[in-house]
Amino acid sequence: MTDKAANTRGAEAEYRPHTSHWGVFDARWQDGTLEVRPYAGDPDPNGIIDNFPAALRHQARIAQPMVRRGWLERGPGPDDRRGRDEFVPMSWDAVLDLLGGELRRVRDTHGPGAVFGGSYGWASAGRFHHAQSQVHRFLNMAMGGYVRSVNSYSSGASSVLVPHILGNYEELTKNNVSWEQIAEHTDIVLAFGGMALKNSMVAGGSVSQHVERGCMARAKARGCDFVLVGPLRSDLPEEAGAEWISNIPGTDTALMLALMHTLVTEGLHDRVYLDRFTAGWPVFERYLLGEADGQPKTAAWAAPITGVPAEEIVALARRLHGKRALIVVAHSLQRAEHGEQPVWAGAALAAALGQIGLPGGGYGYALGAIAYYGRRANAVPLPTLAQGRNRVTDFIPVARIADMLLNPGGPYRYNGQTRAYPDIKLVYWAGGNPFHHHQDLNRLRHAFAQVDTLVVHELAWTATARHADIVLPCTMTLEREDIGANSHDPLMVAMHKLAEPFGEARDDYDIFAGLAERLGAGEVFTEGRTSRQWLEHLYERTRTALAEKGLPAPDFNTFWQLGRLELPQAPDDGGEQRRFRNDPEGQPLPTPSGKIEIFSETIASYAEPDCPGHATWLAPQHVPTPEAPLFVVANQPATRLHSQLDFGGHSAGAKRRGREVASLHPDDAAARGIADGDIIRIFNERGACLAAARVTEDVRPGVIQLPTGAWYDPVDPEEEKPLCVHGNPNVLTRDVGTSGLAQGCTGQLTVAEVELFTGNLPPVRAFEPPVPARAEAEPAGN
Repeated sequence: MTDKAANTRGAEAEYRPHTSHWGVFDARWQDGTLEVRPYAGDPDPNGIIDNFPAALRHQARIAQPMVRRGWLERGPGPDDRRGRDEFVPMSWDAVLDLLGGELRRVRDTHGPGAVFGGSYGWASAGRFHHAQSQVHRFLNMAMGGYVRSVNSYSSGASSVLVPHILGNYEELTKNNVSWEQIAEHTDIVLAFGGMALKNSMVAGGSVSQHVERGCMARAKARGCDFVLVGPLRSDLPEEAGAEWISNIPGTDTALMLALMHTLVTEGLHDRVYLDRFTAGWPVFERYLLGEADGQPKTAAWAAPITGVPAEEIVALARRLHGKRALIVVAHSLQRAEHGEQPVWAGAALAAALGQIGLPGGGYGYALGAIAYYGRRANAVPLPTLAQGRNRVTDFIPVARIADMLLNPGGPYRYNGQTRAYPDIKLVYWAGGNPFHHHQDLNRLRHAFAQVDTLVVHELAWTATARHADIVLPCTMTLEREDIGANSHDPLMVAMHKLAEPFGEARDDYDIFAGLAERLGAGEVFTEGRTSRQWLEHLYERTRTALAEKGLPAPDFNTFWQLGRLELPQAPDDGGEQRRFRNDPEGQPLPTPSGKIEIFSETIASYAEPDCPGHATWLAPQHVPTPEAPLFVVANQPATRLHSQLDFGGHSAGAKRRGREVASLHPDDAAARGIADGDIIRIFNERGACLAAARVTEDVRPGVIQLPTGAWYDPVDPEEEKPLCVHGNPNVLTRDVGTSGLAQGCTGQLTVAEVELFTGNLPPVRAFEPPVPARAEAEPAGN
C-alpha cells in the first residue's frame, strides 16, 4: 500500500505519535508503506492497530460526494430503493448547496423535531474530531436542535436500572472496584459472562496501558480464584486459570437466585449489612424463599433451568461465604430479554455477601467491558468541544430507532413514562454504522425506507452509507490532527497527521462549517477558528488545570512537539460505593432511599409486567425450538472495534474464505455433518447468513457463537430477506426491547438452525464500492 502524498512532514523514517480507541501507537512511512508500532509503555498492546495500514487506501474508501439517483431525480420522500439504488457523483459545492436546501426545508416546514441526529461516538479517538460532538453541535447551532437518543446498545438496560437501585451509573462502572484492588485484595471473582480481554482492549477516546491481563495474572498468583459463568470458555483469559461453569444462555438470574437461597437458608448471608445498607430485602427474601409465589428458588429448582447441577450451585454459594468476593456481571447479560434482571440480581448477591464497598470486593458491574472501567480517574479535565443547547426535548432509547421510523406517533413505555415516537423526516448520521449495531437488519431496511432524507458522513462504503441519500466522504483519523485522551488513562496524545485525505474526503468539521455557512450559522458554529486553532483552544483547559496544581503544563506547541503528556490521576478510593459503606448516613447513595434498593418501590409503581419491583426470574419467551434449536451468541469481535475497519488487515486476516467465523461444539457440528472450516448457513425466521465453521469444545453444546461486525453483504438486495454472505448475525437477531423500563437492545442472544452450505459460494462484495452512475442526474424540480 502506497500513498504519494503521505509524507507530509519530516524524513520518511520518522515515527510520529497517534492514538485510537484500541491503543496508543506510532506510525511512519517507510518505502511508501505505512508502518505502525504500539506504544512502548503498553504492557499488553492490542493488535487492532494493524488494521490501519491496509485500510488507509482501501477500495472501500469513499472518494467523493455521492447522491442516490432516486433521491436526486424524484426529491425527498420515502423510498424502498434505498440500499439498492445507484449513486451519482457530485462536487462539494453542489452537494452542500443541495443538502443545505434540504436541511432548510425540513427545519422551516417541520421544525427541528423532525430531525434525528444519529451518531454512536466511536468514530474517532480525538477530542475535537469526534463525530458525535460535531454533528450534535451542528444540529444545535444551525438547525435549532434535533431528536436525540439516550443510553447505548452496550448498556441500555443497566444504565436505566442502576440509578434506581445503586446510584450513579458512571461511578459504579468507572470509580468502584479497580484492577489494582483485584490484584491485591480479592479472594474470589465470580464473573457472570466473564471479563473477555477483547472487550477491555478498547475504550472511548484513547488507551495507553492494557493492564487487565497482568492484574488477573497477579491476582491468580496470589491465590485468587476466578470462576467463569457463561457458555464461552474464552470469556476469561488463560492467565485467570478460571473454573468454567457452562450454563444455558440467559439463565444467570436463576443461578444467582439459587446462590442467594443457599446463603439465606444456611445462614451464610450478611444480615447486619443488609439491614443497614439496603432497602427492601425482606420483600425480596419472601420471594427468594417462595413465600410470595410458592416456589422457593432452591438449587434444585435452578438446576434444570440453568443446566448447572444443584450440588455445584450449593458448593459455589458456600465458597463465596467469608471471602473477599467480587461479583461481576458483564454487559452482555443485559443485552437480552429481561436484561435488567441479572444486573439487579448480581447487586443483590453482592449485598447478601456484605461485600459492596470493600477493596476488591462487592459488585463490579461491567468490569472488563471496556478499558476505562476499573482504572483510576484523571485528576484534570480533558479538552472537550461544547455542543451547544438542544432546544428539542424529545428523545428515544437508542435501540428503538426502527420502532420510531416505522411507528411515528406510536406510544411506548420508558422508565415509568408513556411516550410517543416523534415523526422524523430527516436522519443525519455522522459516526456509527447502525447496520452493525442494530438488530433485525431486514426490519431496519424497511425503517430507513420511510424517511424523506438520510444523510451519512462516512469514510467507507458501509451498509449504512449504501442506504443513504447523500453520502459525504470524511477523513480517517490518520488524515487529520487531533488530541487523544480519555478520562481514565494517564496519557494525552498529540495525534499527528500521517496521511493526506483519501480522494476528496473532508473533515467532519469542515463539512459542517460549510453547511452552517449556508444555513446562516457559520460564525456561530466555527467561532472563527480553524481546526488547529480549536485544538489550541481546547488544550488550554487541561493546561490551565495542570498549572493550577503546580504540575508541568507545557504550552500547546511544546505539547505538540513532545507528542505525549502524562496526566495526574485521582486516588483509587472506591468511589461512591466505598464512601457509602464508610458513612451511610453522611454519604447516602443517590437512590430514593439513599441505600442499595433490593426492592424498589419506584420501579414497582411503574407496574411493568416485564420488570417487577425486585430481581425476578422471568422465563424468556425466545427459546430454542425444533425449527431453531441452537442459541446464537452475537458478541463483540476480537479483531476490530464493532464493525470499524472490517476491511483492515487484522480483521480480514482472521476470517476464513472471506467470511466471519462461527464457533460451535463438536457434538452440534457432527449432528449436522459440519467439519472445521466448512461454510455454513445460519438461519431463522428473520433471515440467514453464511459463516465459516470453527469446531471447538470452548463453546457449550447447543450454542453457536458468531461475533458482530462483519459488514452486511446481501447477495440479492432485491429480495425481502436476502442472504448475508459475509456473516452479520444481526440478520438473525430480534429488534425488541429488554423491558418497558429501559427498552435496551436484546441483540446478544437469539435462536437459529445451522446447516452445511452446499450451493455455489457467493463472493463477498461488502468492501467493493457501488458502481457510480455514468452521468449526473438533474436534481428534482430543475
